[in-house]
Amino acid sequence: MGVEIKLTDRELPVSPVFIDYLAHLIDGRPFQDHEWHDQLSEQLNFAQRNITERAPKDAERVINDPRGRAAIGHAYQWLLHLFGGNLAALREIQLRYHFVNVIGIPRCGGSYLTKELYRALGYDPTHVPNALAHDGFPEAGPFELSQGRNSWILSLQTMAEYLTMVEMFFQNAARHSGKVVVPKKLTKGIYAGGFFHRVLGEAVDMILTVRHPVTACVSTYEKSGGLPANERFAVRSNIEEWCRRDLAHTGTTAQQFAEMDYFDAYLRYWEQYHINIATTGLSASRDLRIIAYGRQRMEDLAASFHRRYDSSTAPTEFKASDEPGRRHPQWVERAQPVIHRVADLWQRVGLEFPVDQVMELQ
Repeated sequence: MGVEIKLTDRELPVSPVFIDYLAHLIDGRPFQDHEWHDQLSEQLNFAQRNITERAPKDAERVINDPRGRAAIGHAYQWLLHLFGGNLAALREIQLRYHFVNVIGIPRCGGSYLTKELYRALGYDPTHVPNALAHDGFPEAGPFELSQGRNSWILSLQTMAEYLTMVEMFFQNAARHSGKVVVPKKLTKGIYAGGFFHRVLGEAVDMILTVRHPVTACVSTYEKSGGLPANERFAVRSNIEEWCRRDLAHTGTTAQQFAEMDYFDAYLRYWEQYHINIATTGLSASRDLRIIAYGRQRMEDLAASFHRRYDSSTAPTEFKASDEPGRRHPQWVERAQPVIHRVADLWQRVGLEFPVDQVMELQ
């Protein structure tokens, strides 16, 4: 018996992010002035909205160019490899590339470390595409099934597009110890740890950044427009939307969410994020390093990147706010049991949560 299933780009459309990447190449526009690495900017980023709005017009140019058609075809081929578990294809990319994944909840130093990895490898971070370096792509999150959307399929397809982008961007890159090094801020990796672990390779470098929930929360509301006057949670940024989404996934209703104290909502998100680190497959990595947020620790780790890759430059300064944890002493007390619950869970899977360093409230 033979069964043939046909899927077209109507059912599996190319993502706007991939279209934008290919449009840059076809138009001859350099990737420049990308700001994914900017630690200090507190402006909300609406780049994704702009990419989505431009996608239909960009897609026409991409599909009418032989290079665009070839790249899209290659991405769909990767999708078939992932659908069918083609381990031979995966082994080829794992033998060619060494992925260095920086994973951690937003606002805990991952952008700085990813930037320094690229600098240590000789790249100007402003010329590295956001989708290639930063945390929005490939897509991963709590499972969602809605009209026209299956989040598992979306993760497979955007991973296929990401692998295609890697092959194109790094095709002439220098090798280190026989492989091309590919840094990636992989904030969303915690939602499908086993998937990323198996696709990108069991020998990846995994860097987990952790930060006290109070200081991470302060940095989040600063990034999102400030603490709301009523101190209730509001959705104004990507990070706040991820918080809302994750709480909804674990049973919080829209009405309950609308009535939640800002820090209570954030603290639940922080705890669930770190539970996922321990339980979705990331802890199986052979080379995993945990670093607590802090200026000296971040700069020391960045310096190690520059030594490892024989960089001719020094790491840039790590910018950190002064004593953000002192603003909300009542929040610090509420966070204590949550931090210890996460530390206990991590210990069960062989991970050591750096409690003492996190308690420095940096």
